[in-house]
Amino acid sequence: MHSVLVLGASGLIGSQLTQLLLDDNSIDKVYLLLRKPLHLQHPKLEERIIDFSDLENYKTNFPEVDTIFCCIGTTQKLVKGDNDLYRRIDFDIPVNAARFGLIKGTKKYIIVSAISANSKSNNFYIKLKGQVEDAIAALPFESVHIMRPSLLLGKRKEFRLAERIFQAIMKPLNFLFPDKYKAIESAEVAAAMLKADKSNEKGVHIYSYREMKKN
Repeated sequence: MHSVLVLGASGLIGSQLTQLLLDDNSIDKVYLLLRKPLHLQHPKLEERIIDFSDLENYKTNFPEVDTIFCCIGTTQKLVKGDNDLYRRIDFDIPVNAARFGLIKGTKKYIIVSAISANSKSNNFYIKLKGQVEDAIAALPFESVHIMRPSLLLGKRKEFRLAERIFQAIMKPLNFLFPDKYKAIESAEVAAAMLKADKSNEKGVHIYSYREMKKN
């Protein structure tokens, strides 16, 4: 029996990944850890409502799964410029999931990070993403798979004006950019994550545009 967990299932990549997992016959059980219910209905789906700030609640409700998929990501607009809150969401939730998963026997961790993630960067966002990568890669999973997309193409539930503008510009001009910086469809990132779950490769693997497009 192959069981998986998704963090960030309400987001752009997370929602598409969840559907891929539900449609895949090799996946037997899909757990979603959520702050608010999505009310999705499927025989192999279980939603668990979590208070991520309550570590005991988080740990107690963490299921035994083979793979963790993490698509968590907030924005400065949503946290209203509060970098401490930003860190609690983008660092604490994924890293605590990794720690709890190891306790429960999880073998594989697959996460959406960001282009140029670097824990030594002076940029808050890039540094934070790099710190998350470093923290998870240092843990003794059989394998860690890190997706580093540039601009994501796809329609989010919430409106992001700057992102919509960049999408309109980047899509027709994508061929002009080096592969690393090319925009990518969110559905392709989700597909790359599912493919990584089926991989038997051990160790830490980083996926940029070209690697994600191979799916």
